[in-house]
Amino acid sequence: MRRIHTDGSCRGNPGPGGWAWAEGTDSYASGAAPHTTNQRMEVMAVIEALGTHPEGAVEIVSDSTYVVKCFHDKWHAGWLRRGWKNSQGQPVANRDLWEVLIPMVLESDREVRFTWVKGHSGDPMNDFVDSLATAAADSQRGRRSGAH
Repeated sequence: MRRIHTDGSCRGNPGPGGWAWAEGTDSYASGAAPHTTNQRMEVMAVIEALGTHPEGAVEIVSDSTYVVKCFHDKWHAGWLRRGWKNSQGQPVANRDLWEVLIPMVLESDREVRFTWVKGHSGDPMNDFVDSLATAAADSQRGRRSGAH
């Protein structure tokens, strides 16, 4: 199973943002958005990671409870059942991105697992993707390296 770390960053919320994924320190990518939120960048990082690695089992490691709980706690099932309303009856935030990510996870023939890691806690790979996402947010330019 591939293990891919993801992270999102935003300078101001909303503000300039960045996303990143890495499968080790030799295979990674990052990108940016000029006006976004941290939550959007967290989801975008996973979309980009899964889109770049379309086959085989994948473990996504993220410090985003927003992303991880969507799948662990099956928030997506409630959203769909309620017509894209959250548990408070409000429209689901970032629906446009969730409409891309949820099928990538649930409608694919491969296993996609989510693991939460505490951010800024000294986990080397979490720190690595955080630095990539932060650099993308600051520079508004992405980076790509390694075999994909």
